[in-house]
Amino acid sequence: MADWNDTLHDVQLCFGVKDFLVIAPQSASGVILDTPESSKLLSAVAIALSNCSSMWPAFVPVHDPSRKAYIGIQNMGTVFTRRFEADHISSQVPVKLMHLEGLYELFVSKFAYSTMDPSAHAFQVRFKLKLTYETLAHDDDDSTQQIEDEVSESVESPLAENHTRSQWDDDCPWSEWYSAEDPVKGFELIAIWTEAIVESSLEMAELENASPHDAENWIISPRVSRTVGSNIGFASQLCLLVDALDMSFEAQFLEDFVSVEKSSTDALKSSMVIPPPTVVDRVLKELFQEGVKLPDLGKAENKNSRIIKGAPLGSLFTEFCLNVLWIGNCNIRAIALLWIEFVREVRWCWEESQPLPRMPDSGSIDLSTCLINQKLQMLAICIDKKQQASEEFLDCISSADTASAHMEEDDQFTVESSNVWQPVDNSDNNCESSSTRSNLHDHERSPPKIEAKDVSSSAGPKSSDVVRRGSAGEVGSVMLLKLRQSLHAPYTQEALLMTEDMHEERLRAVHALGDSFNFSAQLEKEVLYSDMSAFKAANPDAVFEDFIRWHSPGDWESDEPKEVGSSSGLPSVGPKVAWPPRGRLSQRMSEHGNMWRKIWNDAPSLPVSEQKPLLDPNREGEKILHYLETIRPHQLLEQMVCTSFRAAADTINQTNYGRLKPMETRMDQLYLTMASTLRRLQANLVSAGSETIEDLRRLIVIFGRVEKLMTVAASLHRKFLQAPSLAETIFIDYYKFHSKKMGTSRTGEDDEMEFDMKLQLRSHERQVISNMFTPPSANQSWRKVLSMGNLLNGHEPTVREVMFSKRDRSSGNHYAARTPRDYREEEIETYRMYICGTSNDLRVALSVASYD
Repeated sequence: MADWNDTLHDVQLCFGVKDFLVIAPQSASGVILDTPESSKLLSAVAIALSNCSSMWPAFVPVHDPSRKAYIGIQNMGTVFTRRFEADHISSQVPVKLMHLEGLYELFVSKFAYSTMDPSAHAFQVRFKLKLTYETLAHDDDDSTQQIEDEVSESVESPLAENHTRSQWDDDCPWSEWYSAEDPVKGFELIAIWTEAIVESSLEMAELENASPHDAENWIISPRVSRTVGSNIGFASQLCLLVDALDMSFEAQFLEDFVSVEKSSTDALKSSMVIPPPTVVDRVLKELFQEGVKLPDLGKAENKNSRIIKGAPLGSLFTEFCLNVLWIGNCNIRAIALLWIEFVREVRWCWEESQPLPRMPDSGSIDLSTCLINQKLQMLAICIDKKQQASEEFLDCISSADTASAHMEEDDQFTVESSNVWQPVDNSDNNCESSSTRSNLHDHERSPPKIEAKDVSSSAGPKSSDVVRRGSAGEVGSVMLLKLRQSLHAPYTQEALLMTEDMHEERLRAVHALGDSFNFSAQLEKEVLYSDMSAFKAANPDAVFEDFIRWHSPGDWESDEPKEVGSSSGLPSVGPKVAWPPRGRLSQRMSEHGNMWRKIWNDAPSLPVSEQKPLLDPNREGEKILHYLETIRPHQLLEQMVCTSFRAAADTINQTNYGRLKPMETRMDQLYLTMASTLRRLQANLVSAGSETIEDLRRLIVIFGRVEKLMTVAASLHRKFLQAPSLAETIFIDYYKFHSKKMGTSRTGEDDEMEFDMKLQLRSHERQVISNMFTPPSANQSWRKVLSMGNLLNGHEPTVREVMFSKRDRSSGNHYAARTPRDYREEEIETYRMYICGTSNDLRVALSVASYD
């Protein structure tokens, strides 16, 4: 395989020499056009080299430069001299020379007598063959398929819909936003037959009909585009978004960017156009599709994604940011207009009690996300509670009307029957206020009132006559301390939901009070007050210690052994266990002036259905909308940049690329780099033209490189589904090449390097590559007339390279008049012919060694 080494110079490959000398004039063409002049120059050079005892071959380029023609000579240091000649036919190649049989006879004609028929004599000729096949690029293959589909559709149905052209990345996660150019344009397959000896043109004819699978070596070389991902992608749009962030500090309100009269710079008035209303309507319709839920990424999410303070992928704010990236040139005016319309749509959902799409309407607020996402999540919960309150109010009115109708019927019945029975007073069944019940989940609504069940023996204290309210059921077999009565768990309100700014506001308030010792109790005061009131209603005879045993078991030090397998941490009462339970409060709960005991003493006995809600959805909803409507431009853009970077990374991270280890490592590094750079945005430490803006631009460069690597990994994975080891080997080699290229680019050197990899295939991998050469379609067959043999699934080789050689004993050379007495016989290569051709051209290089 050394003869086919791609590192060889063109002259070395053609003539089989190692060191050589080329004499070329300093002219525009670089060749000598006059034949006598070139012969004189070559003779002079040969004499000079001989006088210097140099055995380097010398070459002179001749004829037209496009012919790549040479003549040359070499003194071999013995009685032999080798002469060289090469020429090229670029059109009208004789049909005979398109086949191996004709090429063989051409070579034989150089040493056989002219009157001899080469096909009728046997000559031992050494032969090597190299065939290069190329897969069709995706674009070429798809265009031909599209034409055929259109033709078939027009035949079958004149009204058939237009064929939708498929792209290689249709199933990639980024295809929703843009279509990337396939970086892997295709593959070159090189099939090599090692040296063999042929004796007739008939053998060459048989070899031309042989399958490429018979070749001893198969080598593939991927053709990767030099400009991978240079056209469009997330990186290019993120760059525009950072430019908008830099400009967002020029105004105090978003409306100032939308209004041309208020725009202070000419750039805002001229270059930064706003999208037309049709585009805005289309974007809003996509964002606010009814019933769209937040997707559950699960294991597809990178482990480092949440350290970036942005909105999760698929959420409403994330979808807004991603849509903005692809609207026009993502300028600050377009962003301001879309945000204003976006907030108007959010307000409509609030006022009409319509659920916010792509947002969870339950659960706790995710404080790891950006503040806008927290606000939207809180608003979604408020809308849900507001909707529940409205439904309950309507149900209450319907129930009241039904009860009133029944009462009227009963009144009429009693009058007609002259019965003294009077209608029942239903005043106790009046509806609860919607403001109270709207804050309860279905499992938190007050259950029917039940009497406390007395399970005491005759020796225990008797239960009181107070009605138990709001009980969710008994807590196992746990008993109250003062009465031999089961402890009931109350229905309670949800924990108080707060966004990040609400937490900070509370902390500042507590700091202002100076009561740092009771931070936790102060922040939990409202929740504790509600829980204690509900507990008192569910357990009318309970004491403070009972509440601690249920709410904070760790603060009750029991003197009794726990029941084996008990998960509540509370002492259990069995038929043989003495009552009351023995134990005491912990030290912190026993301290004088304990905050919890003070709250217990102040808390009334109220079930959750009668309590003031911890969260007022109407008040909180309006506060959230006020925040969204009055947000400063730079605050909006800072959160948009963080969210867009995270969303773009999360999107490409969902790509199915076969979990290539270098790609996984690079993605993990990207998330960490983004988190480090975006941290200043999260802390609101950015100003116009600051160093952070330049850091963001450098981050975009890094992101773009990772994005390019991902497209290569995805393309290789799709092409080698049946041979993942090949995809991994090629990608690792490309990853090293890409890293080296990026290194030279940073140092300012020429980065126009081209990826050139040769990978020898094992026998079981050949079929995978062979399957890439799909049989040509009818349209492809019409475009090209097959003129060469050795077809691979109907594809002929794009390049065929042949080496013929003949070796002789030195004494048998017919060019010599006599053999010197002191010359020892040896076998030398007397004739060598290199032929490289396609179906349209042919290049022949001949070297002949002879006595002189």
